[in-house]
Amino acid sequence: MEVKVLNINGKETGRKVQLSDSVFAIEPNKHAVYLDVKQYLANQRQGTHKAKERAEVAGSTRKIKKQKGTGTARAGSAKNPLFKGGGTVFGPRPRSYSFKLNKTVKRLARKSAFSIKAQESNIIVVEDFTFEAPNTKNFINVLKALGLENKKSLFVLGDTNKNVYLSSRNLKASNVLTSSELSTYAILHANNLVLLEGSLEGIEENLSK
Repeated sequence: MEVKVLNINGKETGRKVQLSDSVFAIEPNKHAVYLDVKQYLANQRQGTHKAKERAEVAGSTRKIKKQKGTGTARAGSAKNPLFKGGGTVFGPRPRSYSFKLNKTVKRLARKSAFSIKAQESNIIVVEDFTFEAPNTKNFINVLKALGLENKKSLFVLGDTNKNVYLSSRNLKASNVLTSSELSTYAILHANNLVLLEGSLEGIEENLSK
């Protein structure tokens, strides 16, 4: 598929680029997308939750009343989970939520995410640019020129560009990544993808392996 190349002022440069159909025009595999997003979100969880169980609650282990003749249920220590201040039954324990996902599935998921954005016409290709110094105002001007000022956007760079990254860091709705840092979640989380020309080769190379 062909896409027009814009400059940072939102104007057409008169050039077009050919996006690979094997990356941007496949039939999306929703299950692969689901698995990859699930893995990404699972990896964000710290898993440090912990509830004290019966053996870990502070308190005496003395039997609090005699076994029979009280008219109520038998009871051992005050750490019984049925009592206030007692331990938690089957409470959460520290654990890792991560799970393995094959590389082929992850690549398919990213291709599917790109194809979904292409079908929705939410991909913009912009010629490579940089800033002389970090400047949030300059980045906001780029967003305005591209009509993305009030939309969640993801800028994909070919190589690390510290000035562009720092210029966007204060903006919650904008994210800047290199082609090697892309994830299915990041692609789908943005309303619009802004692909710099220099990133296209890296994207297609990473997803054609």
